Amino acid sequence: MQIILLSGGSGQRLWPLSNDVRSKQFLKVFSGGESMLQRVLKQIRRTCADTPVTIATAKKQESLLIKYLGEDFDLSTEPCRRNTFPSIALAAAYLCDVKGVDMDEAIIVCPVDPYVDDDFFAQFNTLAAQITDDAPLVLLGIEPTYPSEKYGYIIPHTADKISRVVTFKEKPNTTDAQKFIDAGALWNGGVFAFKLSYILDKAKKLLGTSAHDELKKNYSALQNISFDYAVVEHEENIKVVRYAGEWKDIGTWNTLTEVLESKFIGQVQVDETCENLHVINNGDVPIICMGLKNAVVAASPEGILVSDKIASSYIKPFVEHLDKQIRFAEKSWGTFKVIDADEKSLTIKVILNCGSKMKYHSHEHRHEVWNFIEGTGKVILDGVEKTVAPGDIVEIPIGCKHTVIADTLLKIIEVQRGKDISVEDKILW
Repeated sequence: MQIILLSGGSGQRLWPLSNDVRSKQFLKVFSGGESMLQRVLKQIRRTCADTPVTIATAKKQESLLIKYLGEDFDLSTEPCRRNTFPSIALAAAYLCDVKGVDMDEAIIVCPVDPYVDDDFFAQFNTLAAQITDDAPLVLLGIEPTYPSEKYGYIIPHTADKISRVVTFKEKPNTTDAQKFIDAGALWNGGVFAFKLSYILDKAKKLLGTSAHDELKKNYSALQNISFDYAVVEHEENIKVVRYAGEWKDIGTWNTLTEVLESKFIGQVQVDETCENLHVINNGDVPIICMGLKNAVVAASPEGILVSDKIASSYIKPFVEHLDKQIRFAEKSWGTFKVIDADEKSLTIKVILNCGSKMKYHSHEHRHEVWNFIEGTGKVILDGVEKTVAPGDIVEIPIGCKHTVIADTLLKIIEVQRGKDISVEDKILW
């Protein structure tokens, strides 16, 4: 058995704490500063100790995954974001072509952010055991608690623990969802089981190839479609394994706040009239709340959210209209935070961890000035090394190859100037 964890979300529903680089699975919201990703991986290790795990992720999140997890897990990296079907197909091709996994191996696909007890992951062996020629796809069905529009619905033949599936309906309206529940339907928890050969065959038919190199090379042109729409809705022979334990999709503020151990995080003050309020402040300025009820307040360098808890689950269309400038991000070497931005300049506070360094790179369209404010280290400009300390200023002309190495914790104020300032303007050497 192999597990593929889907970890490439865009982070829109938990804005402003999450963004395109630092999406929800990296948020340190559990006790001891543990992230969603770390919590899920610990649970998998407890319940499926010897099962190899491959994490399917976006290229922008690769360095952050390595920072959090080290080199203990295989990564299938998407060159750009598509949807869950291309992501799963690419990860399956990686297992086949790069890792040499047998075509008859059982594959379990699971999202990275469910809030569940360990018994959820203990079901994976049962899922794998139910894969047969006459039921090549097996789903994990969640006992529903209300008629939600956020989930697909699995209608089983029987109420048994394991059942054939009559039909699968993807994200209906509330009225239809209630009808499905009345008919005994289960929520689709986003967990799928199949043989490796099954998904590679689907990739050939729907994407034109199942070869890892070809999929990766042409990834941006692949059909942008979910696994549910591409595969599940069209598969006639499906089994479902029923799960009745704890399960929460904590991808929205109203559900995430249900599992937070602390109601107030960061610099927060509230008065005695506040009720059912959660405040998460990842910013540098204090927040005071008075008279708020059934609300969530979240602040970070990306922005500020003030919302009724139920309404907060509908944030995505608003975030889609914001500019795409990332204002805070974690990297394998440290963090950066945008201090000021306009059309021709960008000012950033960069913090490098002791012993870390940036990749050796250059820019085609921007000139940079580094002002060192704390710590010591070395810069390399076109092959020439120079020691730096607080008060030093280093200019980096357009086209100059450069990197910085932190001998201690190193803080830099970086000013970028140019006509076309973009994170895509980077050439690695």
